[in-house]
Amino acid sequence: MRGPAIVRLRERAARRAARIESAIPERWRIAAARAKARAAKHLELRVVVSLLIAGTLGWAFAELSDAVLENETHAFDREVLLALRDPGNPSNPLGPRWLHEVGRDITGLGGITVLTLLTTATLGYLWIRRQRRAGWVLLAGVLGAALMSQLLKQAFDRPRPDLVPHMAEVYSASFPSGHAMMSAATYLLLGLMLAHVHRGRRVRAYIVTVSVVVALLVGVSRVYMGVHWPTDVLAGWALGALWAIVVWTLAHRRGPRRHPRPAPAA
Repeated sequence: MRGPAIVRLRERAARRAARIESAIPERWRIAAARAKARAAKHLELRVVVSLLIAGTLGWAFAELSDAVLENETHAFDREVLLALRDPGNPSNPLGPRWLHEVGRDITGLGGITVLTLLTTATLGYLWIRRQRRAGWVLLAGVLGAALMSQLLKQAFDRPRPDLVPHMAEVYSASFPSGHAMMSAATYLLLGLMLAHVHRGRRVRAYIVTVSVVVALLVGVSRVYMGVHWPTDVLAGWALGALWAIVVWTLAHRRGPRRHPRPAPAA
C-alpha cells in the first residue's frame, strides 16, 4: 500500500508545483532565467581566473623547487637573511627587543596549536549551523596541506639556515616553510569561505585581504627569526595558496551554494 500512496502524493505535489509556477508572471520567470544565466557566467569566469592563478602559483613553486635543488638560491637567501640582522652582530635581529617579541607572536599564528584551535572552532561553528559540506571542505583542505607539507619536507630534506641563531625551536627540514604553507592554506581557505557568504564586494575584499596579510606576516616572521631561508617561505606561500584555491574551486564547482538550515532551538 505504501507504493501507490507515495505515487499519489508525488503526483499531487507535482500538480501543486505546476499551478504555482503558472501563477508566476511571465516577466518574473524571464528575469529569473536571465539572473540564473548571469550567475552561471560569473561562476565560470571565477573558475577560469582561479585556475589561471593556480597555474601561476604551481609554476612558481616548480621554479623555486628546481632552483633550490640546483643550489641556485644560496646567494639570494643569504643576502635577504643577513639584511634582517644587525650588521655589526648578526646574532641580533634588526629592531628593538619588543619587535623580537612581535615576531614570535606573529609566527605563532602559523603554528600547529593556533591553526588547530582555529580550525576546530570553525568546524564547531559550521556544525552548529548545519553547514556540513563546508566543514568537510575545510577539514580536507587543512589536513591535506599538513600532509603535503610533511611529505615535501622529507623529500627535499633541506637543512635549516646556519648563518644566524634561531629564535624559535625547529624540528623538521626547511623546504618548504610549513608555517608559510599552512597559514596560506588555512587563512586563505577560511577567508574564501567567509567571503562566499557575504554579498558586499567591499566586505569580501576586506576578508580576503586580511587573510592574505596574515599569511604574509607569518612567512616574513619565519625569515626574521632566522629559522627559514627566504625561498622556503616563497615556496610555502605559493603552494599553500595554490592548495587553498584548488580545494575551494573543486568544492564550489560541485553545485550552487545552499543556505544553511536553521539550527534547532536549545
